[in-house]
Amino acid sequence: MDLPESPLDRQLSTGVPALDDILHGGLTADRLYLVEGDPGTGKTTLAIQFLLEGIKRGESGLYVTLSETKHELEGVARSHGWSLDGIEIHELVDPTDSVESQAQYTMFEPSEIELGSTIRSVLDKVEALKPSRVVFDSLSEMRLLSQGPLRYRRQVLSLKQFFVGRGCTTLLLDDHASPEQDQQLQSIAHGVIRLEQLLSDYGSVRRRLRVIKHRGCDFIGGAHDIRLVRGGMQVFPRTSLEYESGYATGIQLSSGNVELDNLLGGGLLSGSSALLLGPAGVGKSSTATQIAVAAAERGERAVFFEFEESHHAMMTRSRGLGFDLQKHIDAGLIEVQHLIPGEVTPSEFASRVREAVKPDQQGRQVSVVLIDSLNGYLNSMPHEKFLTIQLHDLLQYLGQRGIVTLVIAAQHGMLGSTMATPVDTSYLADTVLLFRYFEAAGEIRQAISAVKKRSGRHERTIREFRLCDRGLVIGEPLREFRGVLAGTPVFTGDQDNLLRKKGLETPK
Repeated sequence: MDLPESPLDRQLSTGVPALDDILHGGLTADRLYLVEGDPGTGKTTLAIQFLLEGIKRGESGLYVTLSETKHELEGVARSHGWSLDGIEIHELVDPTDSVESQAQYTMFEPSEIELGSTIRSVLDKVEALKPSRVVFDSLSEMRLLSQGPLRYRRQVLSLKQFFVGRGCTTLLLDDHASPEQDQQLQSIAHGVIRLEQLLSDYGSVRRRLRVIKHRGCDFIGGAHDIRLVRGGMQVFPRTSLEYESGYATGIQLSSGNVELDNLLGGGLLSGSSALLLGPAGVGKSSTATQIAVAAAERGERAVFFEFEESHHAMMTRSRGLGFDLQKHIDAGLIEVQHLIPGEVTPSEFASRVREAVKPDQQGRQVSVVLIDSLNGYLNSMPHEKFLTIQLHDLLQYLGQRGIVTLVIAAQHGMLGSTMATPVDTSYLADTVLLFRYFEAAGEIRQAISAVKKRSGRHERTIREFRLCDRGLVIGEPLREFRGVLAGTPVFTGDQDNLLRKKGLETPK
């Protein structure tokens, strides 16, 4: 005989899908939870979303407020485009008679009478409405009325027993005003969600969410970035929530350029990552664009994450190379996301990447992701200490899905031994393409070489290349070269072996 479903088996959505994923399904029903954080971290927003989700599912909701008026709560809801219709709002303090009521207290302390009447008022309201979801805002007011940790703990315990016995899933909001009380509250609550607000040296305020505990349930620990926008709280989990291995095929993807494919030993392997390394302006972004456009021409999707170039500059550069980027954008085969430095967090960026690589409505998969550039990625999040590890996790996720990831890194300096990479990520990439300037016949020219390919063979030659209105033109291997690894390549051979300036023909 099948056993009836117990409250432990039932989970309630918080109203924030990503938070439900972090909690591996949501909050356990008929339990009491603590949501703590400083003012402005999003406690009220999360609480309203929790109640609105219940309304969508046909569950009644009660918002008990000691700190905000009904008018203020309605203002918060309007700022997000919400309506509180269907949610019962119970104001415990009526400002019109609070002063007069103080004069009536004689033998007892006002706090004792106020606390007792406050708790009684809440219990009566719950008894009358029998809500499925309750928000109590906030515990700081009850703490002040209690005037002591022992009495405060007993009152919270009595509230817990009362709510749990009546089928209520309850959120207690606390503004974190008294850190010494944290351990007591956390031990009482079935689960604890902490909201934090951090100031960085540059950019907007950063907000984070942490699940401190969820008794008897597994969850994704650590700090998860959040953002408060119109429409509510957005949560960006710090790690991928998808554990399937994906669908890497192991086939070679052509770059759309025969000579570049030869240099790469046939092309880039699906599910691999490639680092395009070299000084500024040498042609890294143009080469990556060549690869992405080739994918689009095969009917595959490509996604650009631009930290550097503006949309106008990128489109102008692409037209100059003969790439009709706008045609592929209009067809939905190329997507470009421009990111504002200082306004994006690592978890938010990773979430945007995971969302962008999902199949579109036609079922077309993404085969190429371009991050331009690693410098912009690092500079836009200067307060982060573990960006390299986070980038590694992101590359692993994309690789499991069979996506070629192109990461562009601009070296500091133009020539010589002073050239340096902002951070060494060459060990993360499966393929490394090295770009260099060199001098020949009084001209600055460009050279390209594949210095690493983790799987498969590749050419170890150095080839000259040029950028023109036909895209990338790569010449034959340059044998008479020295000083490449020193960062100052010098051509010492016959000028006839170089790409001709006017026709840009490949030497025979």
